[in-house]
Amino acid sequence: MKTQSEKPAVNPYLVIAFGVFSVSTSAVLVKLSEAPAGVIAFYRLFFSVLLMLPVILTRNLKDIGGFSLKDLFLSAVSGIFLAFHFILWFESLNYTSVASSTVLVTLQPLFSFAGTYLLYKERITFRTIVSGMVAIFGSILISWGDFNISGEALFGDVLALIACALITGYLLFGQSVRKRVSLFPYTFVVYSISSVTLWIYVWANGQSFYPYRPQDWIYFLLLAVFPTLLGHTLFNWSLKWVSTNVISMAILFEPVGAALLAFFILGETLKWTQIIGGLIVLSGLFLFSKK
Repeated sequence: MKTQSEKPAVNPYLVIAFGVFSVSTSAVLVKLSEAPAGVIAFYRLFFSVLLMLPVILTRNLKDIGGFSLKDLFLSAVSGIFLAFHFILWFESLNYTSVASSTVLVTLQPLFSFAGTYLLYKERITFRTIVSGMVAIFGSILISWGDFNISGEALFGDVLALIACALITGYLLFGQSVRKRVSLFPYTFVVYSISSVTLWIYVWANGQSFYPYRPQDWIYFLLLAVFPTLLGHTLFNWSLKWVSTNVISMAILFEPVGAALLAFFILGETLKWTQIIGGLIVLSGLFLFSKK
């Protein structure tokens, strides 16, 4: 087990920046796949667990066995939150636009500011609130032209907002456990619980686990490697040294990264609202990080 007094080998802010870029690949990879959303989410977590298994078996079995009941419980709750985040987020895409859903699901500062204050008594400064509002405004502007006004779209937007709250809960529970538990054992337990939860969801909905196109399996694997192992796992690593608020603010850059990747990979055009919104998000993040 690691101790809280240890200093990070790498600057956590650089790690978070790379993690944000990694999670920005998620929307493009999901869009490229033709599999149902629940199946995509399951294989994303399941393949992540399989890729981590050799390291766990050779180096971290004792660490998992050393989990306290409290840390095991919190890790399980975190994993269930992560699974239902994916379930509700992907389900929201059946009712509202991809752009609207992505923006709403990244409005994490709205929940993380309140959560860190209530759970960890972290002080929220006026500048933190202002920078969060600026970045959120830029994030909304990115997808302004894609918001729909209808009962069905509103239902999808509500699902995305609940998914946003769930991913924040996942990080908040992780912030507590990561102060005491090493990265790989914690992440392995969380992803395993998420995989089981998603398997039950896919099975309950009568969806097929196979067969799928060869390229779909490649997309499943890439989703496991980039947005999960090099995205969420790096966020979990950073939680030992930074607050959930920092990660939640950084994730507001995800719609910017996703729009840029869609431009280069999918050939989607960049609207002026996306360009200006991206610059506003960067301004909000700069204000937040300024000492």
